[in-house]
Amino acid sequence: MLFKEAVSQRVFELCDRYNYTPNKLAELSAIPPSTLRALLANQVENPSATVIFKICKTLKIELKDFYNSKLFDMNKLEY
Repeated sequence: MLFKEAVSQRVFELCDRYNYTPNKLAELSAIPPSTLRALLANQVENPSATVIFKICKTLKIELKDFYNSKLFDMNKLEY
């Protein structure tokens, strides 16, 4: 799996877990909706650390919790 795909899937997982729509997450985290849409559509080659930080801040989770997923198994990720 590509890293950008893992990030996208993780954001979808977290939206489901915390009962947010992607639009609501974008609104509350001050991420432009077009930016979040592009990230979720795997159109962002290098997801910004700032965007991931804003998502974590909005969901009230630590960065380590964002990456604490089998999606980020280094043996299965590609770039």
